[in-house]
Amino acid sequence: MTLRRGLIALSAILAFAFAAEAQTSHDQSSEAIPAVARLKPAEIRSEQLDRLFAHLIKSQDPSEAQRIEQSIWSLWMTSDSPTADALLTQATKASAVNETAAALSILDKVITVHPDYAEAWNKRATVYFLLGRYNDSLKDIDKVLELEPRHFGALSGRGMIKRQQGDLAAARAAFEEALSYNPHMESVKRALEEIESEERPI
Repeated sequence: MTLRRGLIALSAILAFAFAAEAQTSHDQSSEAIPAVARLKPAEIRSEQLDRLFAHLIKSQDPSEAQRIEQSIWSLWMTSDSPTADALLTQATKASAVNETAAALSILDKVITVHPDYAEAWNKRATVYFLLGRYNDSLKDIDKVLELEPRHFGALSGRGMIKRQQGDLAAARAAFEEALSYNPHMESVKRALEEIESEERPI
């Protein structure tokens, strides 16, 4: 199957999957649910993230910090749509093997159907970065941070792009903000040290 045919088939599958998911959600919402059980999954994830970030900032144990960071990424990769989550994983895998066209096609579809899914925007920002489309990447990063201001991955991505563009002050600000939420990012610490060295007068 050619890439074009594969993408057309994928689009049809995505449309069907999202339609079926929407119908299931509608059917479930029409059922009588006790008020005590109406806790939204997004609210649960938000509370979990608050606790994890509080522990991440205080943690002094690198191994513990790594586990907490992984838990945060896991929550970021989770939405109210199992279909969107599965597609996000597919897009990530496609990007990892340089199938950027396929990754962008999937992410475009997910973002269209679920515009509040911060991690879909972040993954597309990453693909744009890999393609050298820095302005497009920055626009998506802005959206990520609008939805999840603590997204240290998006902030570090902004720092990398600004540094690449020669805007060291903006790069430093982005890296410092990323570290304010996750002080255990060694690569970001090194980037800050390098920027400080570059800014020092000779």
